[in-house]
Amino acid sequence: MEREVFKGSDLVKKVDKNERYFLACERDWVYFTLIAVAGFWGAYTYLLRGNIFCNAQTGNVVLMGLALGSGKWRDGLYYLVPISAYILGAFVSEFFPNPLKRHFCVRWDTALILIEMAAVLGLGFLPETAPVQIAQVVINFIASMQYNTFRQAEGVPMATTFATNHIRQIGVGLAKEFHRRHTANKDHREKLVKHCGMLFFFAAGAVIGTVFCHFLIGKAIWITIVPLGVIFVTLLHADLTTEKDMVEKKPAGH
Repeated sequence: MEREVFKGSDLVKKVDKNERYFLACERDWVYFTLIAVAGFWGAYTYLLRGNIFCNAQTGNVVLMGLALGSGKWRDGLYYLVPISAYILGAFVSEFFPNPLKRHFCVRWDTALILIEMAAVLGLGFLPETAPVQIAQVVINFIASMQYNTFRQAEGVPMATTFATNHIRQIGVGLAKEFHRRHTANKDHREKLVKHCGMLFFFAAGAVIGTVFCHFLIGKAIWITIVPLGVIFVTLLHADLTTEKDMVEKKPAGH
């Protein structure tokens, strides 16, 4: 059976009733772009802002434990700052989506990209002598919001700020490829290809970030405003036109 699908007020097309519509913020290319930006940020914070990766918190927890275990209480307690920034990012991204949709008729996903662009713009103005903790905490905060907001790429759970899970999923996918090599069941391949793509774009972002950090130093982070801007314009256009009547529809995984 077929059903009519409306976008905004216009009849767009007919699709099978079992076909799933993915919001603009769930599209694969958005996730590939976001994880490339995250790879760039990783290179930026490691090379220029304290030799640390701020896209996730495992490293900070380990460093806090090392400091506390060595009796360096002041150094150890400092790590509560970036960890708290990450917690705050998750809180904000969980708390504000509904009020935002009610008052402005745009998705939180769209607003978040604008917030990230503003944060990146501000970080580019930081002098090289500025405390590295400023950039670290800002990246902690926006990376946490992004991780909690963008959860599934066209139905496949994804992380847009770090690569560990993608590496694990590639291993899982390769195992399934081996087990199913003599069967017609190849359903795992689409997921495997997506995780390979995420890993590739994360690494590519890190490579590009390294190159630009060597040439532009702190202002290199402004480069990421370009891909973020493309995403922002796309999502905003969808919010105001093609997905205007679907503002209450939650992305998968929420």
